[in-house]
Amino acid sequence: MQGRGDLSAAVWRKSSYNDGQGGSCAEVTDDFPGFVPVRDSRIPEGLAVVIRSTGWSTFATAASPDRAPASDHPGGTPHQPS
Repeated sequence: MQGRGDLSAAVWRKSSYNDGQGGSCAEVTDDFPGFVPVRDSRIPEGLAVVIRSTGWSTFATAASPDRAPASDHPGGTPHQPS
């Protein structure tokens, strides 16, 4: 995706990395191979950030609640893998 991509016909879905409680919601579209456009679901007509798929994967892994320090995690304690 070089230059400006046309996201007007994109099919958006809630990211699997949302909090699941209806609060902060990022939407992504799978319509652009190699890239992940991301937007705020509360402002669908607003801007989208387009990230390379590899960058999104790295970000999503780093932002996972399983990796967050206890002091930064909502509720105080992250899920601890068994």
